[in-house]
Amino acid sequence: MSTTQRLSWRVAALASATALTAAGCGSGGGSEDSPDDPITIGVSLPLTGDFSEPGKGVERGYKAWAKIVNDNGGLLGRKVELKILDDQSNADRVVSDYEQLIGRDQVDLVFGPFSTRLVVPAARVAEEYGLLFVEPAGAAPEVFDQGFKNLFYAAPAVANDHYNHLADYILALPEAERPKSVAYAAMDDPFAQGTAYGLKDKLEKGGIKTVVDEVYPPNTTDFGSIAAQIASSKADMVVGGSQYQDGVNLIVALQQLNYQPKMAAFSTAPTEPEFAKAIGNKTEGILAPTGYTQHADYPSNKEFVEKYTEQFGKAPEEDEANAYTTGQVVAAAVEAAECASQDEECQQKLVKWLRGNEVETVVGPLKWDSKGRPQSAHMIQQWVDGEIQIVLPEEQKEADLVHPKPKW
Repeated sequence: MSTTQRLSWRVAALASATALTAAGCGSGGGSEDSPDDPITIGVSLPLTGDFSEPGKGVERGYKAWAKIVNDNGGLLGRKVELKILDDQSNADRVVSDYEQLIGRDQVDLVFGPFSTRLVVPAARVAEEYGLLFVEPAGAAPEVFDQGFKNLFYAAPAVANDHYNHLADYILALPEAERPKSVAYAAMDDPFAQGTAYGLKDKLEKGGIKTVVDEVYPPNTTDFGSIAAQIASSKADMVVGGSQYQDGVNLIVALQQLNYQPKMAAFSTAPTEPEFAKAIGNKTEGILAPTGYTQHADYPSNKEFVEKYTEQFGKAPEEDEANAYTTGQVVAAAVEAAECASQDEECQQKLVKWLRGNEVETVVGPLKWDSKGRPQSAHMIQQWVDGEIQIVLPEEQKEADLVHPKPKW
């Protein structure tokens, strides 16, 4: 889109907001829109392409949130409507999608997409228009180094901190039981690398040697050479900075070489419902960070799990929960500010309220620093006895961490 078109859309948006001040957030900060007028929320998601598997999970989470909100009377007495576009896992497409949603379609609010690769360009568009931007899946450090003033990440921790509990556990092991060498393979993706290298930094500082450090393109399907390098290194532990399909393909390649690490940790992939079947149900002992468990006793989680399961026929996973959390965060700000529109004053109130308040969500209470980084930590899950269970931290565990890892 040209700069002229973008400015034209921005002018039209401001003109519309000015003309409708009485129906939006006026000087009193209240919303006087008719209950018959829905609050429209624009979203662009990777429903096809490299990130389609988790992208569809985020879509389900957003739809579950909208249904539950509407069943409970809506926001500010108004129904919510989602307008979802498919960005095809493409950064250029996600920019044009949010330009369309905000500038042409005049949605009242926006939710973020999946993946740091898409969150950063999408957030730039929202920032340009002055809109609140809460997102479910942009956890890499570069998201928070852009200087965004309106961005909030709706999960417990940023990517580099996802494995903190596991790092503490490993470094506290007796020296004879501690892994002495680790092989790392990470997708060339800010989130995937962030999770793997956050753990790498901590383990290296603790004296654990890195013997393989490979980065592969997002479209990689053949992991034979990377798996061979890891297997030949005989690393005690393997860490995959992965999304879904790449994590599956790498594990299968390692299994075929009969590489048997004492520990194996992969981001994202092990938490997906299709994971076990995809790797031949050889899951025992595989670790993964997670910001969510269906069994959490947070007040809103029981309703979420029950109603999501009714709607989709299965319980929610982490991607769905982070999307639902995004809705909860935005809804809390809307109810507190008593407005939902592109009006500049309204958007500033939404942002200001989130900067200074904590929000109760299905992943626990969330609060943020000045850059939009959440101030909590991820749990660690492990496949134990055929199901994935929380093993760290101690106070939230559902099973004891299994070490060394059983053969796959």
